Amino acid sequence: MIPEPCSHPNDELMPYSDDDTEEEPDTGVTPDPTRSNGESRDTVRRDYSWQVKANDQYFHQQPQFKSPMLLGFKRSKYKGNAIRTYKYNPITFLPLNLLEQFKRAANFYFLVLLILQSIPQISTLSWYTTLVPLLLVLGVTAVKDLVDDIARHRMDNEVNNRRCEVIREGRFKSTKWKDIRVGDILRLRKNTFVPADVLLLSSSEPNSLCYVETAELDGETNLKFKMALEVTHRYLQEEGAMANFDGLVECEEPNNRLDKFAGTLLWRNSRYSLDAQKILLRGCRIRNTEFCHGLVIFAGADTKIMRNSGKSRFKRTKIDSLMNYMVYTIFLLLILLSAGLAIGHTYWEQQVGNWSWYLYDGQGFSPAYRGFLSFWGYIIILNTMVPISLYVSVEVIRFVQSYFINWDLQMYYPEKDTAAKARTTTLNEQLGQIHYIFCDKTGTLTQNIMTFKKCCINGHRYGDSRDGAGQLQSHPQEVDFSWNLYADGKFSFYDHYLIEQIRGGKDPEIHKFFLLLATCHTVMVDTSDGQLQYQAASPDEGALVTAARNFGYVFLSRTQHSITLSEMGTERTYDVLALLDFNSERKRMSVIVRESGGNIRLYCKGADTVIYERLHPSNPKREATQEALDVFASETLRTLCLCYRDIDPQEFEAWNGRFLEASVASTRRDEALDQVYEEIEQNLILLGATAIEDKLQDGVAETIARLSKADIKIWVLTGDKKETAENIGFSCELLTHETIICYGEDTSALLQTRLANQQNPTGTSSHPSLGMKDPSIQGTRDRALIITGSWLNEILLEKKKRKKRKRLKLKVPRVEEEKSQRAEPSKEQQQQSFVELACECRAVICCRVTPKQKAMVVELVKKYKRAVTLAIGDGANDVNMIKTAHIGVGISGQEGMQAVMASDYSLAQFRYLQRLLLVHGRWSYLRMCKFLSYFFYKNFAFTLVHVWFSFFNGFSAQTAYEDWFITLYNVLYSSLPVLLVGLLEQDVSDKLSLRYPRLYVVGQRDLLFNYKTFFLSLLHGALTSLVIFFIPYGAYLKSMGQDGEAPSDYQSFAITAASALIFVVNFQMGLDTSYWTFVNAFSVFGSIALYFGITFDFHSAGIHVLFPSGFQFTGTAPNALRQPYLWLTMVLAITICLVPIVAQRFLAMTLWPSESNRVLQHHGVDAHQWRPHPTAFHRGIPSRRSAYAFSHQRGYGDLISSGRSLRRKRAPLDPGIPTLGMLDP
Repeated sequence: MIPEPCSHPNDELMPYSDDDTEEEPDTGVTPDPTRSNGESRDTVRRDYSWQVKANDQYFHQQPQFKSPMLLGFKRSKYKGNAIRTYKYNPITFLPLNLLEQFKRAANFYFLVLLILQSIPQISTLSWYTTLVPLLLVLGVTAVKDLVDDIARHRMDNEVNNRRCEVIREGRFKSTKWKDIRVGDILRLRKNTFVPADVLLLSSSEPNSLCYVETAELDGETNLKFKMALEVTHRYLQEEGAMANFDGLVECEEPNNRLDKFAGTLLWRNSRYSLDAQKILLRGCRIRNTEFCHGLVIFAGADTKIMRNSGKSRFKRTKIDSLMNYMVYTIFLLLILLSAGLAIGHTYWEQQVGNWSWYLYDGQGFSPAYRGFLSFWGYIIILNTMVPISLYVSVEVIRFVQSYFINWDLQMYYPEKDTAAKARTTTLNEQLGQIHYIFCDKTGTLTQNIMTFKKCCINGHRYGDSRDGAGQLQSHPQEVDFSWNLYADGKFSFYDHYLIEQIRGGKDPEIHKFFLLLATCHTVMVDTSDGQLQYQAASPDEGALVTAARNFGYVFLSRTQHSITLSEMGTERTYDVLALLDFNSERKRMSVIVRESGGNIRLYCKGADTVIYERLHPSNPKREATQEALDVFASETLRTLCLCYRDIDPQEFEAWNGRFLEASVASTRRDEALDQVYEEIEQNLILLGATAIEDKLQDGVAETIARLSKADIKIWVLTGDKKETAENIGFSCELLTHETIICYGEDTSALLQTRLANQQNPTGTSSHPSLGMKDPSIQGTRDRALIITGSWLNEILLEKKKRKKRKRLKLKVPRVEEEKSQRAEPSKEQQQQSFVELACECRAVICCRVTPKQKAMVVELVKKYKRAVTLAIGDGANDVNMIKTAHIGVGISGQEGMQAVMASDYSLAQFRYLQRLLLVHGRWSYLRMCKFLSYFFYKNFAFTLVHVWFSFFNGFSAQTAYEDWFITLYNVLYSSLPVLLVGLLEQDVSDKLSLRYPRLYVVGQRDLLFNYKTFFLSLLHGALTSLVIFFIPYGAYLKSMGQDGEAPSDYQSFAITAASALIFVVNFQMGLDTSYWTFVNAFSVFGSIALYFGITFDFHSAGIHVLFPSGFQFTGTAPNALRQPYLWLTMVLAITICLVPIVAQRFLAMTLWPSESNRVLQHHGVDAHQWRPHPTAFHRGIPSRRSAYAFSHQRGYGDLISSGRSLRRKRAPLDPGIPTLGMLDP
């Protein structure tokens, strides 16, 4: 069954796919539109399960609000406000950490091994050979975990110990955030963060407005307003009134919907409707409001920002998983070897042992039982095949690599004194294996700063670098705005010709153009230290008003019915007759003003697609403006059309009557207003267009280009509008003019055809309109997918899932149930087809998506592509995505620290991502792979010597080396060289790593460490162990020393084999090292010297006298190592082991050079350098023009036209008769 959407989703709407809030919350009341501020009294009580009583902590301790726990205890369902991200406390650290560590198979294995070694009948090896390495592993890991948890404790304490004012004992007292409880009354000051989700009761602003910055929630830095109920605004202003407030709030349970809230306030025998407009969410910051009061509704983990954080996931790398499987393989190999050798010992006992009287040990064990004991003895002896020091070495390497990232000055951002930080020490090598990057837009790719760059007025383009005469300048000179007392010093402009035109005052169209920018907006103005401060509903609108201000048309102030400007130094006031606010469907806004001469004029600005439909037929500058719009769009600027219309007084009076009638409509008021707006916004005269730059962060385009060459695909997931997201895609060169773009409707059709092809392989289709050729935009790799959240839900059947789940609760016939069950697999098929289609594209942009949808997209790619993913963002709306991806990166930008706190790595700028991946990630992967390959090799070479020795000792589990050599081999004798390779190895420099991004591909393809390399290391180690054993064995078989004594005793043989092994494995590490430093050389030769130094000490007579049972090789090393014959034997063994490796490396570099070898051979040749994509003029690209982002929601128009934002005397509660200036939204 192929799902077909019944109707096209609305691209402008933000859909919801949240698991815990699948259906729209029912507010339970119908607001009375005649009441101001959306307030209504409702006598019908709704059943809400969440109840909050103000100033009454005992209320929340009632039995009905408690949930059962273990052992019959109960706890309140109302969470405290303390945030806890740490894992341990002083009491639980030791038991929980040990429990966590012994969950690792290797650690638990060595604990069992230690117990076995304490049994004399089994073990031929001393217990300390396992205890010392095990304690070292557990201790290093515990210290690392302790350091990480202390950092989490500090961060939690920093947040929990912030202070705010809370009503305590009838007065506001300073209280820590962690002590805030549900039902508390708070006083929040200007520029402070909101500590919990609170109901706004009153504020210092008119009508208890409160302006908040929601950057940590939705990534937008523009201000939003909240407004209290009028009844609480009127009666809850003083401290005493707050202390006596006893209202009861009944609302929905805690959920993760940031812009949804439904509830009621019961106070003084009346019930008032509550919505999201009256709620201040945790993480918001109070702006432009001296103080406000609020009632805590949700605290701590129940707040919406914490609900959006998603579950913390335990992340592990691909190499970790592969390493575990390899350890299991070694376990299996160990058991098979031990079983084989135990069988050999049983056979030997039957054939030889029972008949050799000199081998009798006084215990009459049967051969089978002796074989059983031998099995466990070999399990102990061969335990070094499972290297216990592997884990501690890996932890040390990752820990130091993390500090290399922290110390990298090339990822330090001096403007904010912010360095890169690795917040985890377990994922470094995964940075070298990324396939997909999921990126937020606002604040991550962009600076979220809008700048007025160019404009077109009356068909003439302005904004290029020109002098006062209109001639282009080769060296741009910034315009001097010192003539304008109100100029903003941060504004930069380079077209002197436009300034001359403005100051000349000869072109009336230019006057109208900037007059429109100064009047047609919903910007709020404030004065701070004698300077004008603008607060806009969107950064675009603020940029336009700021531009008009610098060009001499300064917005000074406004009242409910007027707006005051300074026009080239002359102050003028215009009567505002109506304000036609923006919404996402209209894509425009208008203002109707009366000039001093009585003339009534409508000024309008909006997207070119809607403005051009409403222009008067006789617009002579229409084509010239269209050409300018295309030029601006080709430069990836956000465009906006400006127009006006003169209105007859009689026409306005007639229209105003219809406007007033629509404003007080009891039902479908918004639709009625839009229809009335449409009537007056006709036959417009085009003035021109503006072009605004949404400034990218430095180096974004270069970073994306380099990452693309590294075969990393970048998906942009943003809550912004489709046009805005698409425009940024062109700005950062994720999209080009040659890119074929598929939108939601195209994608839906493609998926339907794909499913039809899969279900009808013979070519017959139930969809005659769709050809059976898979139209997956074949023939080109330069294609992109742009899809909105609504289409995403439609395509992935998220909505249908909910409806189906809802229907299944009803009693339906069995046939319907079976159909539903058969339809369910198509959801999996649909999702998989979508992922395959999207992954075929060079770039994917998902816009208007919720935080939950961002995480869902990441999860789908992880599920169906099994690729390594990285998510990068800077706001709380990115936290879920960051936690879902294999690696999360937080940008410590303008949007707070929520993303950083949830991330694995934090950066100050997006451009540092290329160095994090292409340099640190690739190096970490290379180092870890070399480390693991060599580590397995040296342990196989060391351990398998015991196996060959078994054939000559009756399979009696006798060790081939001294006990102390076995204990210290992995700890001292061979650990430092391989550890330094894991820390310092480089195949090419950091500059070459960035210049040649294709070097990154080896990590994506898992070429350096896989089962093939593992078995090659096993084979290499086995061959080395054969040489290490049989060369000394053959040399000692029939030999005589210089003194006439035979040196072929067991202890001399053990020293010879051990010495040869130390030389071979350390020299082998030298051959594997590409990046030599003094430290590497010292580690190789120092390890050899350390071995001989410790060996001579342990074989001295003095230590034997002190510890006779622990040191039994007395005098062996001094006696054996003075024989030249022994040294020649070691030289022969070393040569046979290393010469073939040298020959193989030489042939490989000559005949089959790797990518890094080719780079090193030709690094003198200039590589392709990134250059900005030429911004040549292209016609016919209106679809990629940004439709100007006013805001995701309505602006401040309702506040201005109603007068609720203006300071005046508070009036008593009286609905009154609405007028033009007192209209309710």
